[in-house]
Amino acid sequence: MQYWLFKCEPSVYSIDDLARDKKTSWEGVRNYQARNFLRDQVKKGDLVFFYHSNAEPPGIFGIAEVVREAYADHFALDPKHKYYDPKSSKDEPIWYMVDVGFVRKFEHPVTLAMLKDAPELDDMMVTKRGTRLSIQPVKKSEWETVLKLAGEKLRV
Repeated sequence: MQYWLFKCEPSVYSIDDLARDKKTSWEGVRNYQARNFLRDQVKKGDLVFFYHSNAEPPGIFGIAEVVREAYADHFALDPKHKYYDPKSSKDEPIWYMVDVGFVRKFEHPVTLAMLKDAPELDDMMVTKRGTRLSIQPVKKSEWETVLKLAGEKLRV
């Protein structure tokens, strides 16, 4: 099993939305490095920190699980959709998405400031200046540290 951090603006889709919906597609990834993570490395059963970006405060608000591995992002084929990409085709998709299911919401979010204050997380991608990827790998040790910061037992 691998661990990931997926970013989303809560005004677009939040951990509360996922809790309500139970499952959703994680579409709209339009960065090649993030796409490659989704397409090539994210696997069913992997766990995901759900990160609220462009929020006050930004941070990790809960956990999701990958319930369906990468498949073509069909929104890239719809000219009326905001994620449309005329270079993508059904036979040769450029963009991919996965489905995630709700695991739990943290009682208290782990804010970006808390992440940056934890020396054990100095190498965590989200704490690095200028790192804006919406899909990021998380090391097991980082996963465990974040759970401790969230006051969570090391379960899941």
